[in-house]
Amino acid sequence: MSNIDIKDVVAHIKKEFIIPPEPRETKAEAKDEDDKASATEPEQDKTSEPPRKKQKLTGTHKNRPKLVKAPRSSKLCRALWCLEKGDETSSCSYPKCDFMHDISAFLSAKPSDLGPECHNFRTYGRCHYGLVCRFGGDHIEGERNKVEQRPNGVTGPATSNTLKKEVQHLLRKRQYDFTKAKEANRKAQSEVAKNADKAKNSEKTTGTPDSTTTVPATAIDNSDTQANIVTGTPTTDATADVSAPPSTTDSESQDQSLNADKNTETTPSQSGPEDIMTPVENGEKCDTKVVIKNGEKTACEGNGQTHHLGPASDEDLVKPTAGERRKKTIDWRGKTYLAPLTTLGNLPFRRICKKFGADITCGEMALAANLLQGFPSEWALVKRHASEDCFGIQLCGSNAETMVKCAQLLDENADFDFMDINMGCPIDLIYKQGGGSALMRRQGCLEQMVRGMTQVLSRPLTLKMRTAVYRDTKVAHNLVQRAKLWDISMVTIHGRSKEQRYLKLADWDYVGQCAVAAQPMPLFGNGDVLSYEDYNACLNNTGVAGIMIARGALIKPWVFQEIKEQRHWDISSSERLDMLRDFTNFGLEHWGSDNEGVEKTRRFLLEWLSFLHRYVPVGLLESTQKINQQPPAFRGRDDLETLMASRSVNDWIKISEMLLGSVPADFAFLPKHKANAY
Repeated sequence: MSNIDIKDVVAHIKKEFIIPPEPRETKAEAKDEDDKASATEPEQDKTSEPPRKKQKLTGTHKNRPKLVKAPRSSKLCRALWCLEKGDETSSCSYPKCDFMHDISAFLSAKPSDLGPECHNFRTYGRCHYGLVCRFGGDHIEGERNKVEQRPNGVTGPATSNTLKKEVQHLLRKRQYDFTKAKEANRKAQSEVAKNADKAKNSEKTTGTPDSTTTVPATAIDNSDTQANIVTGTPTTDATADVSAPPSTTDSESQDQSLNADKNTETTPSQSGPEDIMTPVENGEKCDTKVVIKNGEKTACEGNGQTHHLGPASDEDLVKPTAGERRKKTIDWRGKTYLAPLTTLGNLPFRRICKKFGADITCGEMALAANLLQGFPSEWALVKRHASEDCFGIQLCGSNAETMVKCAQLLDENADFDFMDINMGCPIDLIYKQGGGSALMRRQGCLEQMVRGMTQVLSRPLTLKMRTAVYRDTKVAHNLVQRAKLWDISMVTIHGRSKEQRYLKLADWDYVGQCAVAAQPMPLFGNGDVLSYEDYNACLNNTGVAGIMIARGALIKPWVFQEIKEQRHWDISSSERLDMLRDFTNFGLEHWGSDNEGVEKTRRFLLEWLSFLHRYVPVGLLESTQKINQQPPAFRGRDDLETLMASRSVNDWIKISEMLLGSVPADFAFLPKHKANAY
């Protein structure tokens, strides 16, 4: 159902923009040169070194250069960062503090500014990095930090979900109250055990149904709880035999219950009361008749009194009190969804996508165990900006109790609209621990995890999974049917297996089958969407409720605006540079404008450019670019457009210097993802 041709792997660029390839020597010429070189070189000992293995082109670069932090003795103490005019230099409250406390010595040794204007100061009237800001010339006067009041009264970025010190202290001391999570986990564990016992019993009772086991028609309903079994009673027309085959699932048993209930009801065309199994009181049968009147069943007793049979009426239902929490609901259908992206789906990038019209955003994958230990670096992944009006947190874990505890912790201390369980991460480190895509094989643990988390959450819970672990054994359709019984709000399926990672095309035919199996629960599809044409084809041909976009948003974040406006946007190089400038400004707000914050912003910008350079401008194309098409070498309509299309890391660094100033002399960068999968 995808509109991508698997054999068409080269982007169709107009001839006038293609750079002719350099002439290569023929195989015969290369062989002659190799023979001459081998004749002149001395014979080497072949046993000295083993033959090198062919380097893999997938996965991540393991030996990437790391950000080297400066020693504490060269950094200014945080207590002195934001001294304002009129403030006295206070002594540090920590007697063994290793940081520098001489402001004059620090400012004299501080490197020159990277730019004349500080974005934080110009936007909020105050730079929270004060004297250590690499753009400090805009707001440092003497040895003090200048502050200006803004009309709107905003003094900093509107972000939430920062870890509070008192919560961090309780987590590290293991004194946080997880009574609610433990109780929910125990209930979930007992429910899973009951379901396992039901499955074992159904396996034992194969073949013909037991004629001595019957269930009253009035006892059969739509719930997934087991019906009360009445034994020793002969079967009549108003009773239904219960005997499930061993392969019967929970959803099938619901359908059988519904059919059995329908078969026992008398149609309105039948006149007169219907005899049913009558209860016994004091050894005598009660004179009870069932009368169907106006489509409703009524019990008529011997004394002439009647009462309603079936579901309770609205006035008989127990209404929740005003203090009780109700679960928030989300209308998922027709929304564009920015996928949770490890490393690249950071808060500044999500703000860029929100500007271009993304409806739903989700934070980077966060490890539940690290959140429970109060790691600030892990809590930074769940931060939310005020512009994200529909925001989710994605958790990854392999232990049900840990995930339930983390769900309670975030529900009580974080601001989000829904929570997502990661069931699709293909990274071996996560998979071998039983998390990510391994949960697709650990369905008992998954069920306990979901049932426990839904009990402690006041927000919807969603699942994101792949088609399977292995390409030839797809299991997502079975998991989707089970998820309907677990109070799951929505499921997203990435149309590839764990084994495929990001190679080959997404299987949208199978995603469509899962969408049918998921009804009426909404299901989102994910994979290979780069334009509004891809979006329309996947949405209309599969019946999914919406589309999640991942790599397509990294290559062209304005794809969300194209989908809204149903057009191709031939964005200029200057507009793309303005977008990158917005990203760096958002990064300086999020990671800081000190030396470490600037370098973090630069590295995340370079990681994004390793995907962004794949975009081919619309004006250069003969036909729409597909995500699997690798462009030949081409020149743009101006020098900046040509620079942005370069595959060279050095050119990416040049773009970063246009926005964040010169890099240090010893700076080196290698992208995290080898990213050979077009």
